[in-house]
Amino acid sequence: MSHQFDPTVLREYDIRGIIGETLGADDARAIGRGFGSMLGEAGGSRVAVGYDGRVSSPMLEHALIEGLTASGMDVVRVGMGPTPMLYYAEASADDVDGGIQITGSHNPANYNGFKMVFQGRPFFGADILELGRRGAAGEWADGTGSVETRDVMDDYIAKIVTALDGIDAGTLASMRVGWDAGNGAAGPALEKLVAHLPGEHHLLYTEVDGNFPNHHPDPTVEANLEDLRTLVADKSLDFGVAFDGDGDRIGAVDGEGRVIWGDQLLMIYAEDLLRNRADRFAGATIIADVKASRALFDQVAAFGGKPLMWKTGHSLIKSKMKETSSPLAGEMSGHVFFADDYYGFDDALYAGVRLIAASARLGKSVTQLRGSMPAMINTPEMRFQVDESRKFAAIEEIAARIAASDAVADTTDGVRVTNDDGWWLLRASNTQDVLVARAESESEEGLARLVAQIDEQLSLSGLERGESVGH
Repeated sequence: MSHQFDPTVLREYDIRGIIGETLGADDARAIGRGFGSMLGEAGGSRVAVGYDGRVSSPMLEHALIEGLTASGMDVVRVGMGPTPMLYYAEASADDVDGGIQITGSHNPANYNGFKMVFQGRPFFGADILELGRRGAAGEWADGTGSVETRDVMDDYIAKIVTALDGIDAGTLASMRVGWDAGNGAAGPALEKLVAHLPGEHHLLYTEVDGNFPNHHPDPTVEANLEDLRTLVADKSLDFGVAFDGDGDRIGAVDGEGRVIWGDQLLMIYAEDLLRNRADRFAGATIIADVKASRALFDQVAAFGGKPLMWKTGHSLIKSKMKETSSPLAGEMSGHVFFADDYYGFDDALYAGVRLIAASARLGKSVTQLRGSMPAMINTPEMRFQVDESRKFAAIEEIAARIAASDAVADTTDGVRVTNDDGWWLLRASNTQDVLVARAESESEEGLARLVAQIDEQLSLSGLERGESVGH
């Protein structure tokens, strides 16, 4: 029996759809059959399965497990929790060959999807296309797998806490931190985590609710950090940390309520790594995506590291880390990846604890670290609709025009042009029919000139920015 997926469900880096419209139990079952068949052919036999707190997640988990076992896979159910807990279950167990987390990530409540790991590596791109091809052809293995349940949360929390090993206990005891779980899947894990942390901790919205009644679970949108800002101000806390719906993306504010964006967090982690642990990581490659500030790349070099600009997308970043043996990487979207004393995956709970560790080791408050960063003026990430058939073609046209000019450009992912005013970026989204633009300068006048250059290039390709659309 074949299963033709809705084409909007199969994306470059994961599988995501709207429940009852483009994603349902039959899709989950077919994904299990396809993934299990591919893993079996590669010599694997056991898959860990977890899910987030969305209302539809238990239904999808049931169907996914049916598909996996029907392909001959044994299944380890790790239950409801953050996506990095599933990654931990896959990475830390010798008898587990792959993992699938059912999650809608930071998307609205009616979305859901799947993030996958295949024998320790990200499952994306051509892998997902092959999953779709097998689904259409009904090209699946047959078998009868078993199902067991494992409680991995306590071990997962214990591993996170090791980030504070060797740090002065008195310094840690003075830390005062706010946390906002956003009613996402990280809530119960966060409650257990802070019980093991020194210092004073104040928590918001740890009760899992797939309807997200308090605010949308995307910590990269400043409006979603208002409750955390209020908590930090009311309790006079050192800083605050927020999570997305499945706990793999971090947002943060300092003690003055200023947002610490993804590239700024990476700047703090890089300074801690390269200055305080130079015996192991001197000259290490630190990776950031093409949307990151020039200040980050300059600071990494100043700290003695090798900055590397790479393509946006958590699976692409993870793959590049393995290729370059990078101990640290991050994206503007709040994904931060640690491979120094951790597993190389993106874990916002671990990133929150590493922020405590960095502040303690560097001997500066998070507010001081944020305040000492170079003052850059940025546009927000501007996303605007284009026809799917035009988005990559338009970027190619712009790249060709820039190449024929005297402009200095990086085409790692889209087109990033650097000049005396700063830099601007245009790239095609990997997951939506949108173009993404961003610009950065040291002055408002310079930023205006950069944005005008973006508009000029779009106009030459018959496009205009229009109103920015959501993720």
